[in-house]
Amino acid sequence: MSLSDRPTGQQQHGNSAASAARDSAFLRACRREPVPHTPVWFMRQAGRSLPEYREVRQGTAMLDSCMRPDLVTEITLQPVRRHNVDAAIFFSDIVVPLKAIGVDLDIKPGVGPVIAQPIRTRADLDRLRMLEPDDVKYVTEAIGMLVGELGTTPLIGFAGAPFTLASYLVEGGPSRNHEHTKALMYGEPELWADLLDRLADITSAFLKVQIEAGASAVQLFDSWVGALAPADYRRSVMPASEKVFAAVAPYEVPRIHFGVGTGELLGLMGEAGADVVGVDWRVPLDEAARRVGPGKALQGNLDPAVLFASREAVEDKTREVLDAATGLEGHIFNLGHGVLPDTDPDALTRLVEYVHTRTAR
Repeated sequence: MSLSDRPTGQQQHGNSAASAARDSAFLRACRREPVPHTPVWFMRQAGRSLPEYREVRQGTAMLDSCMRPDLVTEITLQPVRRHNVDAAIFFSDIVVPLKAIGVDLDIKPGVGPVIAQPIRTRADLDRLRMLEPDDVKYVTEAIGMLVGELGTTPLIGFAGAPFTLASYLVEGGPSRNHEHTKALMYGEPELWADLLDRLADITSAFLKVQIEAGASAVQLFDSWVGALAPADYRRSVMPASEKVFAAVAPYEVPRIHFGVGTGELLGLMGEAGADVVGVDWRVPLDEAARRVGPGKALQGNLDPAVLFASREAVEDKTREVLDAATGLEGHIFNLGHGVLPDTDPDALTRLVEYVHTRTAR
């Protein structure tokens, strides 16, 4: 799809939002351009670590809150106001597009997404229809509200990667060993390929909705892909992720790829088509740069648990991350995974200020 193929009304809205944020430190770092300071944002920055989040979410189920544009807007803005982060990330959940196409699922507190009828046969695959923009009108409305509020602060849209969505669908919920997922991948490779291809189309559609509504960048979360060996990733997962990145490439917004426990996969994840590769805390950024290769920015990678240590310890570990990032083509400071629920919000605010001050050019 070329840029001219996009719906004109949404295209103009999206372009105006993106142009307002274009010179932000975050987007400049994504493009590997000079920045006034290293930009900072946090995965799960809008969430349980904030008392104002718990207050506004009280009595509202997770999926219901994702479908209320007023609530999504408020929750997305909360960490921007409190922490002075360089980007907002759209408040949603990776299973929202699955819910939108009719998959019977719920997010159970303390457990995560639970699927009523797991996908394990060819007949089950037929239950996954294509996502249409009207299925997620609340997403378009919320992003429209957000970009008006955010001004020059970029908004990151996101989606779950095909492998992680498939894992939830096949297992029926979170899994430690992914035994059903791997059994399907190894035992029925054609069905597996068709499942991931279908999920790639659904994910692409969901990201396009967000970009056309005004998101300035997108992140593809492959939370569970670290469970795979590189050869299995290249053969059985990478084609679907490549399809997603290729589908949104014409929009010319930065594409970020992140997974947990993916040290052995970093090079392949970069090959899949991302402009920015997220790195968890297990691999230093200078080594990650060697594995990913030139032409990519990196994002990361302070261990989220460090924030429970003293202020001095947090600063020491942050300096280690920043020192390892010296000379990178582009660096976005983030945690190596999401903000933990019991994190002191003030520790996050201090961390943003520390990174901004220490890296001021």
